[in-house]
Amino acid sequence: MTTVTSYARTVRGSGPGLLLAHGASGGIEANYGPILDGLAARHTVVGVDYPGSGATPATQNPLELDELADQLVAAADAEGLDTFAVSGFSLGGPVAIRVAARHPERVTAVVLSATFAHLDTRTELVIDIWHELMATGQHHLVAKYATVLALGAPTLNSLTLEQARAVADQTAQGISADMVAQIDLVRRADVRADLASITVPTLVIVTVDDALVPVALQRRLAAGIPGARTEEIATGHLPFAEQPEQWLKLITDFLGRTAR
Repeated sequence: MTTVTSYARTVRGSGPGLLLAHGASGGIEANYGPILDGLAARHTVVGVDYPGSGATPATQNPLELDELADQLVAAADAEGLDTFAVSGFSLGGPVAIRVAARHPERVTAVVLSATFAHLDTRTELVIDIWHELMATGQHHLVAKYATVLALGAPTLNSLTLEQARAVADQTAQGISADMVAQIDLVRRADVRADLASITVPTLVIVTVDDALVPVALQRRLAAGIPGARTEEIATGHLPFAEQPEQWLKLITDFLGRTAR
């Protein structure tokens, strides 16, 4: 039996269950906040913040996908959800995939956004730089680097340099050394062996202007899941910042069609 979750929990709405898995250095509010009300209009939405995010204390131990997945399911248990769809953004994608692999009898659908099954060499180097910058404590430099990677080029180039710097300054305020363990997990996450076991309806939302997780990795993930459907969204790595209404529509339309 799954133990009661000790992670900070977000619960909203009513209806069929929908679990949310957030990205590295993010959080449920940070990554899903702009669409939470829309999701909660049709679902009982449950999410947890990983150690180092939100109100969940940091840990000195390395994070593991299985622990994050099981804590998310434990939160669903605590809210009385027997079955649920699961949505994963960025690092939350491997977490959602592990939920589906470890609890197949409970998962009704999977939605994966801006995510990967494993990293390629280029992306590993990108994450290595991010991890090393975080370790220096130079959070403003981390934020500038993250801004370049996270915003799509059309969005970034629509800003003046001063505006882009302001975005980075705002990002820096949410960065904490406690998030280093989450970035380390990105480097180690590999769920390729789980993909073929996912038999529930699955949607992979490809962020086509993504400089952090390349489109090729996102499509490779989709190709590994039997019958997975793909949709494209014209955004960088942060659909909740650039195209929240379209992101919400893609998720809710898909879940509406696959409800059972």
